[in-house]
Amino acid sequence: MSTQSRLRAVTAVAHHYGTELDHLEFRSDRNEIVPSPASLVAWVRGAGLWAKATRVRWRQLLRLEEGAPVVLLLANGGAALLTGRNLEKGVAFIANPLTPEQAPIAVDELRLSQVWQGDVLLIRRERRTTLDEAPFSFSWLMQLVLRERRNLREVLVASLSMSVLQILPPFLTMAAIDRVMTHHTLSTLALISLMLVLVTGYETLLGYARREIVEVMSTRLDARINVHVFRRLLALPVEFFERTPTGETTHKISQIFKIRDFLTGKLVSTILDVFTLLILLPFLFWMSTALAWMVLAASFCIGLTVLWFLPAIRQVYAQLIAAEVKKGSLLVETVHGMRTVKSLAIEETRKQEWDERVAESGHARLAAGRIANWAQTVTTPLERFVDRGVLMCGAYIVLVAPAGTTGITTGSLIAFMMLGGRVASPLIGLAKLTQDIEEVRTSISQVSEVLNHPTETAATRGGLRPKFSGQITFDDVSFRYPGSQALALNRVNFSIPAGTMLGLVGRSGSGKSTIARLLQGINRDYSGRLKIDGSDLREINLTHLRRSFGVVMQDNFLFRGTVRENIIAGRPGLTLDDVVQAARMSGAEEFIERLPHGYETWIEEGSANLSGGQRQRLAIARALIVNPRLLILDEATSALDPESEALVNANLLRIAKDRTMVIVSHRLSSLVDCDQILVMDKGAAIDVGPHDELLERCAIYRQLWQQQNRHSERSRQTQLKSIAAGE
Repeated sequence: MSTQSRLRAVTAVAHHYGTELDHLEFRSDRNEIVPSPASLVAWVRGAGLWAKATRVRWRQLLRLEEGAPVVLLLANGGAALLTGRNLEKGVAFIANPLTPEQAPIAVDELRLSQVWQGDVLLIRRERRTTLDEAPFSFSWLMQLVLRERRNLREVLVASLSMSVLQILPPFLTMAAIDRVMTHHTLSTLALISLMLVLVTGYETLLGYARREIVEVMSTRLDARINVHVFRRLLALPVEFFERTPTGETTHKISQIFKIRDFLTGKLVSTILDVFTLLILLPFLFWMSTALAWMVLAASFCIGLTVLWFLPAIRQVYAQLIAAEVKKGSLLVETVHGMRTVKSLAIEETRKQEWDERVAESGHARLAAGRIANWAQTVTTPLERFVDRGVLMCGAYIVLVAPAGTTGITTGSLIAFMMLGGRVASPLIGLAKLTQDIEEVRTSISQVSEVLNHPTETAATRGGLRPKFSGQITFDDVSFRYPGSQALALNRVNFSIPAGTMLGLVGRSGSGKSTIARLLQGINRDYSGRLKIDGSDLREINLTHLRRSFGVVMQDNFLFRGTVRENIIAGRPGLTLDDVVQAARMSGAEEFIERLPHGYETWIEEGSANLSGGQRQRLAIARALIVNPRLLILDEATSALDPESEALVNANLLRIAKDRTMVIVSHRLSSLVDCDQILVMDKGAAIDVGPHDELLERCAIYRQLWQQQNRHSERSRQTQLKSIAAGE
């Protein structure tokens, strides 16, 4: 009761904002007896609304924005709706979400405090594009980094403290050389040594703290990036994965790890080094203006060199990534199709193609390495000048210039070099950062080609959520696959009432499976009207639509896991009794009971330990367990042996009870019992009617029937002749 109360309250508020949520679609941690605020927030945000669970006081509750209901999370696990408030009387109007027809009641602080401890769930429309919906780009990544403001602030404080501490050792070293060694004062040396030990210890602790904070921040960024990538992949339409090779998609997505390493490594360290640079650079100019300008000039020349090489680097890295994409695509394709490779004995052909891909990738990698090597070769003398040339110039100034005129002593020269090394390293790193950014930009463009593809997010969050009966209407529907000139469906018109068992027949390529795809919302850019129970399919919430359908395809995919887990994949909360009932209806029960561990038998990747017929029957059970109002069988019995097919066909009438079924099949014998059979040819609906009527009036159907039954007809004629001869 508490669970229903909370879910009904949330759906009521979502409905207020024009978003329809189905409480049956709520998913939470299985360990939760009552939906937690975090689970409710995640559910609401998944529907495209803004949500936040918080705790407020009575006065704050009365001052909340008027006009929108607020979910009050009660102490007993239930929920109530705050629908209004009266500041003058000091009362709030509370409604029971389970009985929306009843008028809200007025309660004061004392009465409400007996059942409510201040927990509320605030819901409203999203007022801006969320980070999850924004296009994937470098600016998106920077916004993600800036979310970690607290960690960044702590890292910045630690870095500034370390930068200040880095000033002391060089100056203490200068004092030791210029004073201790000159005046031989051991007490001063002991004091300087003690200060160096203290500074080193404090610097060590700060360094540990900074690395720990950076590690935590990197882990959080890594988790957020991975979650975002996977969610965007799930939001992409099926047609994207059908048109894009799996290996290409996988390789492009893998570039996210290079981006992650840059964000949490090179970028963060360089930014922190910049703060060190800003603190130490003034001290360099204070010690020696001439030497400081030498360090800056050398670093500037390194930056110009890197910029000069950038166009060539951009070109070779684009070629390298393209070659790696081709290589990855071939590898994934070969692994997925290994059974076909072995059956056709084309290992040598695939080896040759792989060798060509490896050679192409190797040439591109070598070219990229050579460009980087040339850039490093040109900048190496400049880097060494910062380390050694400045020291030589400083020594020359000390030796040639009159004593006391330059302000540089032996100790100050050593101190300058110590500080100069700490300054030069960030300067060189900053100059080379442009090269790393260019490489990351290339990786970002690869990832964005996948993640920035139009998604189904809007269709899965908005739209109608009607309760289906199963009436299907195609009104002048035409459809063309992307990149194709011919129409897959050409002005198709038909209508069937709820509870109809509809068969789809026709030659290959006639449009049978296309009708099934359109019904599932896989392709939505068709012309005409496709209606289910009078509602335009494009106006129906896509998730609600697909969960209302049970779909069994010709080639079904089973997940790694147990037989039971695969059957309840669409409804994880169902019991073993539900699993057994679905398996019995699909004809899978008899072989499941013979498996080593029954319903707990583990299914390997690719379902290698199951036959094709067994996989098909499990897929049928998985579709039936959700008790769909509409069921699509797209060549679902094509992989079954005659005995299994007969078993499934015998159960079809029982399966079809109280639901609409659309059966796509080349075997007309399995469609004889259908209420209506739609005959398709070249994308057009030729005729629709029962089997007997189509045999009489539809030439195409009669021809297909005769082709498939000519052997039985000949056998019957032979028997008739034998009988006649005997007579």
